[in-house]
Amino acid sequence: MRTDRRGLAAVLATILIASPGASLRAQQTAQPAATDPHVHPMSAIEWLSDSVAQPPRTGSRTAPPLTGAGGIENIAVQSLDAPSADTLGLLPPARTGLPANLWGATPAAELAQALREMPIDFLPSLHGLVMTLLLAELDPPQVAAPGQRDALFLARIDRLLDMGALEQAHAMLQQAPTTSPGVFRRSFDVALLLGQENRACRIIERSPAIAPSYAARIFCLARTGQWDLAELTYGTGKVLGQIPASEQNLLEQFLDPALAEGAEEMTPPDPVTPLAYKMMEAIGQPLPTATLPLAFAQADLTENNGWKAQLEAGERLARAGVLDPNRLLGLYTERKAAASGGLWDRVAAITALDQALRKSDSAAVARTLPRAYESMRAEHLEPVLAALFGDQLSGMELSGAAGRIAYELSLLTPAYEENARLGAKADPQGALLQALAKGDTSGVDARDGLGEALKTVFDAAPGDPPQRYEGLVPDQLGLAIIRAIGDVSEGAKGDYPRLQDGLQLLRLAGLETVARRSAIELVVLERRE
Repeated sequence: MRTDRRGLAAVLATILIASPGASLRAQQTAQPAATDPHVHPMSAIEWLSDSVAQPPRTGSRTAPPLTGAGGIENIAVQSLDAPSADTLGLLPPARTGLPANLWGATPAAELAQALREMPIDFLPSLHGLVMTLLLAELDPPQVAAPGQRDALFLARIDRLLDMGALEQAHAMLQQAPTTSPGVFRRSFDVALLLGQENRACRIIERSPAIAPSYAARIFCLARTGQWDLAELTYGTGKVLGQIPASEQNLLEQFLDPALAEGAEEMTPPDPVTPLAYKMMEAIGQPLPTATLPLAFAQADLTENNGWKAQLEAGERLARAGVLDPNRLLGLYTERKAAASGGLWDRVAAITALDQALRKSDSAAVARTLPRAYESMRAEHLEPVLAALFGDQLSGMELSGAAGRIAYELSLLTPAYEENARLGAKADPQGALLQALAKGDTSGVDARDGLGEALKTVFDAAPGDPPQRYEGLVPDQLGLAIIRAIGDVSEGAKGDYPRLQDGLQLLRLAGLETVARRSAIELVVLERRE
């Protein structure tokens, strides 16, 4: 029986190793209950840091059961003239328009910290700028010590994971050497959530010492059919103290299906790591992703999940700006709504609007657009609706509520300036929006505090950098932009001086389109509470 072999493994480990190693650090905050509608998803920083925790290595390196099971080597050798991963990216300078020396004189550690502290609740235009910064090919920043090399690259990957951008993170990680412990730990998590664990496990099979933890090594041994060695490794890790008590029950059930079949439903691990998520799925107790970090939602997009689960995950990812809106439209229109209320009303509304637009039926669009807009607005999905239909709507003759909605949605697209001119509305808000699209508000009046703040920014061409960024421009332009993104995001909640400074810095940095679109989004989306 497997249970007997597991006991034998523990005995062998006791003989081979005189003293057990230190255990992994204690787990952190308890996971919120998935049934509480007021609970917010866990922070991605929490799950990532725990999922890639590096256990200390202990014991004899010659003992066969321990090969590669104790985690990453503490010392890595790297050529001093080896290329820095900080230069890697998916977008060349010609596509981004950013200067290659954007990071300037800012130390790598400071840039990495600034990226990690940047909020992730962005306006759509700021989200696009953040993705550009994270994916751009740029000159490496200054490093004060060899240990700081690649720190910015890893911070960029962590931020992509926070945002749920697994595909982009995966493409970035593929460019970096998997021999880097920090790179591989993240690659392993991404592979698990994308359903590509076999690829990650093949790397561990070739280089066992790269395994992020005992649990990862055990998982991969089992995935490749090496059950006996997986159980032996489990017993060894348990005796060494390398497997926390909170993981032992899950690993035992994963290794012995008979135990899983007869066992009571497990309490979800705390925190839920990608590896724990996969093993819970393997033992027949899959976890809902609604209260897990955004990256976990990617796992629900596979055809193995039901339509409702795919729709919910698609909406969550599209809202965060990391899922192609057309993919969400494909999910909406895949079949007829199965019920009514909430999600199903949204499916029906978007399907009806899509059909009306395909037929170029203005009367049908006028009927279906308000309903589709309100259903998407309830879920903060207006930018997705704009990306799908905004440009089509800008050319239609619509009046009343449908005309106002069509105009404002058309301003949330890259063709905002042309759409603003074509569909100009003869009212104060319409005049302000058209002026913001032009980047000159000097000829219009403000109707509230936000309008006054935006006029302060766009009444004249940008001048000197705001005092908030004193000393950063021009030598630390990249850091100034990162801080400006945070200032606009936080200032939009009511701190208008901070909002103004952020927008002015963006204009000064040559990011005029981002500044204009951010201002338009603030007016149209009205997310200031």
